Amino acid sequence: MKKIHHMTLGHPGSVRLCLLVLIVALSSGCAAFVRPAVKVKTLTPVEYITAKRGDILTTGELSAATDEAIRDAGLDDGACREPSPACISALAKADGLSDEERLLALSELWLQQAANAPRGARKGQANDARLGAWLEVARHAYAYLFFTERSPGERAFEDRQTQARDYYNLAVQEATVAIFARRVRGVSDFDDLGVMRLSKWAVHADLSGLAESEQAQVPRELVPAASMSFAGVRSVYRRDGFGAELVAVLDDPASDVSGKPSKQPDLNRKTLGPVWSQMPSPTVTVLIRFPGETLSDVLSTSELVVAAYDPFQNAQVGLHGQDVPLAANFTAGYGLWLARSGFSRQSLSSLFGSERGIDHPHLYLMQPYDPSKRIVLMVHGLASSPEAWVNVANELMGDEELRKNFQVWQFYYPTNMPIALNHEAIRQTLGDAMQHLDPHGEDPASRGMVLVGHSMGGVIARLMVSSSTGTLWDRLVGEKVHDEARLERLRSKVGHILQFDPVPQVDRVVFVAAPHRGTDLAGSGLGHWIGRMVRMPLTTLTQFADVMVDLTAVSGSNGSRTAIPTSIENLDKADPFVQAAADLPISPDVRYHSIIGQRKSESPLTSSDDGVVPYWSSHLDGAVSEKVVHAGHSVQETPQAVVELKRILREDIGERAAAVATQQQGSSAAGISTFSTTPVQN
Repeated sequence: MKKIHHMTLGHPGSVRLCLLVLIVALSSGCAAFVRPAVKVKTLTPVEYITAKRGDILTTGELSAATDEAIRDAGLDDGACREPSPACISALAKADGLSDEERLLALSELWLQQAANAPRGARKGQANDARLGAWLEVARHAYAYLFFTERSPGERAFEDRQTQARDYYNLAVQEATVAIFARRVRGVSDFDDLGVMRLSKWAVHADLSGLAESEQAQVPRELVPAASMSFAGVRSVYRRDGFGAELVAVLDDPASDVSGKPSKQPDLNRKTLGPVWSQMPSPTVTVLIRFPGETLSDVLSTSELVVAAYDPFQNAQVGLHGQDVPLAANFTAGYGLWLARSGFSRQSLSSLFGSERGIDHPHLYLMQPYDPSKRIVLMVHGLASSPEAWVNVANELMGDEELRKNFQVWQFYYPTNMPIALNHEAIRQTLGDAMQHLDPHGEDPASRGMVLVGHSMGGVIARLMVSSSTGTLWDRLVGEKVHDEARLERLRSKVGHILQFDPVPQVDRVVFVAAPHRGTDLAGSGLGHWIGRMVRMPLTTLTQFADVMVDLTAVSGSNGSRTAIPTSIENLDKADPFVQAAADLPISPDVRYHSIIGQRKSESPLTSSDDGVVPYWSSHLDGAVSEKVVHAGHSVQETPQAVVELKRILREDIGERAAAVATQQQGSSAAGISTFSTTPVQN
């Protein structure tokens, strides 16, 4: 065998044969004889995902699918060698592509054109081209989603469909903001039917998805929610879906043109007037629809409909036989409002009686009034504002179950005023708002209100669910004034402030760090020092000047303390008002809970405090629940307190559902037709 092997290798004919085969192989391009035709490279998970899902938005380069569509159409060495309108035109006419491949590739190519188009308000033609490109992005993504062979549901797990939704949402955001800017600047023309004319496009508006109060207002500004990042907010709550998430900045009826809150000084009026309004920066979700029933119709139309929706009221919308979830951002509008409000500085100005403060309560609705949802009403504390509830309200509105059942309202009031005056004004303002929104008291929103009060707001909340039973009047005035003429003057001036019954809409209260029996701090040296700087509004001092004269004459005040105490003085554990208020009976129809801060967890609970309010003052016998949190006085902002509040609200929902079910079973057994009064859920 060795001999034969040696002879074969060494035979001249064999050598020539091998050389001939090698030459033929090399001349024919068969490189397999030299190196593999295919090589393998190991990718990291990040590289794999980038290659699989990367596109013009995430990497700045066209997606692999669009590159493939261009190659399949034979355009990679021709019209599509560089990004251009010629490439888009050629791809639109090319053979060999499915509708899905073509439409989504065109949407991405238009996105490339829109991103590269020059900006600038003075470049009219450039702006027209840019807006036109964004509308084409939206049109082709819209056509891909609703006018190809497969439905969105059949493509639910495909990355490419997620890209189409993202292209559409971004395009609608950019196009809507551009269209709005042209409307505000008066650049666009309107025909007799109110249709806006933009270059080749006829733009129709559909506001039926908004509350009537929003339909009547033209925003001062449209801000994309995606363009904002917030500090001071723990979480941003969104709902993935279809449409652009925008914030519509409206005029704030609580402020005049200078930004200073409007004045309404007469706190003694029986009706304060409409000192309530919706939060002036609601979030809206915008869609752009392209009329037509076929793919050809959608790709050829020169009309479009810009439709706006309130995402709190609308969770989905019907489009071309599909129930499509609406995108939503439940944090952006709230965060922008607080960021621009100036509340932190203004609340201190109010406490110290500055002209830049406020002198009457204002009620803010965090969303347009929804008659089907019950109300969570929040009342802040001393030297504070709605900013005290930033994470509390945000997390309630971000919770889907709670959002379906509740709407959040917040009071903003001057914390330098005596508690009794603020309580009266808050009652009147709430009553005025409810009378306007639901004059017959038939809405679910008019029943089962949940009141949440922090610190001094908790004291006010307790007054709102208590009955004075004549106690306050007798202890503070009646037992001290024996001059009938003076007594009648006082009764006409402050009698209604000290005599009240529980607010009928409220049936549950959560007291948070509430000094029901006052605090030691308010009566301390520091408390007196701060108290001397607290000033009541001049309008209030003028209005109650005769009251102070009468009360001073009765009490024999030496001038060290006014006959009408400030809010700081009201919180002193020795103050007659807070002592009398602590003894008032809470309505037996109201269930109440306590959330209490304990600054030093190692201290015995009964002798502990939150740095401001001692446990003995915030604890209430008869509470349905009491949650003690290791925290200071701003305990309401802690995650543990928010979780507890959400637990209470969910418990409330469950109890109501159980009560309705029991009622229906009993009525059905008796053969009586029933109907549910629970909120309609989106």
